[in-house]
Amino acid sequence: MAMGAADLVPGVSGGTVAFIAGIYEELLDTLGGLGVGTLRDVFKEGPVATWKTYNLGFLAALVAGIGLSVVLLAGALHHLLEHHPVLLWSFFFGLVAASVPFMLRDIPRGSFKAPVFAMLGIGAGTAWWLTGLPPLMQGNHPAFLFGSGAIAICAMILPGISGSFILVILGAYSSVIGALKSFDLLRIVAFASGALTGLLGFSKGLGWVFRRHRELAMALLSGFLIGSLRKLWPWKENLHALFTHSDGRVEYLQANISPEVHADPQWWPALVSMAAGAIMVAGLGVLSRRGTSSESGATSAAA
Repeated sequence: MAMGAADLVPGVSGGTVAFIAGIYEELLDTLGGLGVGTLRDVFKEGPVATWKTYNLGFLAALVAGIGLSVVLLAGALHHLLEHHPVLLWSFFFGLVAASVPFMLRDIPRGSFKAPVFAMLGIGAGTAWWLTGLPPLMQGNHPAFLFGSGAIAICAMILPGISGSFILVILGAYSSVIGALKSFDLLRIVAFASGALTGLLGFSKGLGWVFRRHRELAMALLSGFLIGSLRKLWPWKENLHALFTHSDGRVEYLQANISPEVHADPQWWPALVSMAAGAIMVAGLGVLSRRGTSSESGATSAAA
């Protein structure tokens, strides 16, 4: 559910939550194992054996949580983005900033050499550039949403690169959120089909990179997190209007600004919101370690 909530907000990646929770690599391995062979094994080995072989119980629980979160929270998060943006961005800024140490600690100290630092810089620079791109005009044709879903899902499973923000850049974010709020099945199915297509292909490649170049991949993803903080900075000013949505909302080109500590009444609530995001990361990290310890203990007992 936390992954679903994160993916709804432009600037936050569900992949970040998956990594903090300790399920990221299992997610990549599970997705990477799916394909035509999965359908063949359903008829050859049977549904129960296929369910266990392909770790579909894990995937079903994850998809159910993400789906429930999207259905329940799409309207609420849209409201917060419209009416309380500083507090919402502060929460996710704290969450992502606190996630960086969790990512970096997974890289062995002896691996911090020139290639790792280079990948860290490339990741940070790429995310910094992407989050500075202006959003495009809105489109809502099903074929367009299919293509947008295929592209955005690749970002959604990358920590630090927000699939929702990619949708904003492509001009599909409002259409997707609107379809979810109004249960427009045609556009929901079009987007979901594109996302599934992109997900199965991209996860295989990313899983291969993780298995063979884990330290470099971790450095790149950590850089993505650092660079994405540009988008999550809570205090912004509108430079000029870009276009007007069909519902009358005006899309602006924005720039980050320093908060007016003495004049801004949301200064302290924003700090509290940042702290709440960091505490959530710490809590997920603790749950992840407990889960890992329990599995290790169960394995030792079985041995």
